[in-house]
Amino acid sequence: MEKVLMDFYQAGIAVKIVTGDNAATTMAIAKQIGFSGYEKSISGDELMKMSDAKLQQIVLETNVFSRMFPDAKLKIINALKSNNEIVAMTGDGVNDGPALKAAHIGIAMGKRGTEIAKQAASLILLEDDLARMVDAIAMGRRIYTNLKKAIQYIISIHIPIILTVFIPLALGWIYPNIFSLFTLYSSNWSWGQRVRLFMRMNR
Repeated sequence: MEKVLMDFYQAGIAVKIVTGDNAATTMAIAKQIGFSGYEKSISGDELMKMSDAKLQQIVLETNVFSRMFPDAKLKIINALKSNNEIVAMTGDGVNDGPALKAAHIGIAMGKRGTEIAKQAASLILLEDDLARMVDAIAMGRRIYTNLKKAIQYIISIHIPIILTVFIPLALGWIYPNIFSLFTLYSSNWSWGQRVRLFMRMNR
């Protein structure tokens, strides 16, 4: 688990624990696995008393949320989304259903996950192995990078072609004159001779 966490951190992904267990148990386990920010925890009851503005700040500063119930989990997801964060949540229980549905990417456990969790989720982790998420994220980023390069290449090729056709039409040139213009550019005439002939063509 420690290796998986390190991979998430190196990928620039913030990880948070949202659980129904008590704070002492959660923080002890978090410390054992090298979880960043295990020292500070907030309970579901404390969270529900906060204003929306305060909660938006707290969810960025806190990584351990204990004694959470469905409404509290849902508020955490919505607060993170209000901060323009892309939110993915893993869950396996009935209580995780609303939060899984609200997250940008809800991920249910395939083996021990309940049917409600699976139906609410966008993805199902068949082997219940978080390391697979690291592989999936890496693959998704490679696909995104390749698509971005492909789009940039297509635009760089087609924009000059579009401009070549659009600009003469916008200026009111007729097609014979357009092709004559390319002939002028490729000829051995001086620039003065080309300009004078071009002006006579477009009178």
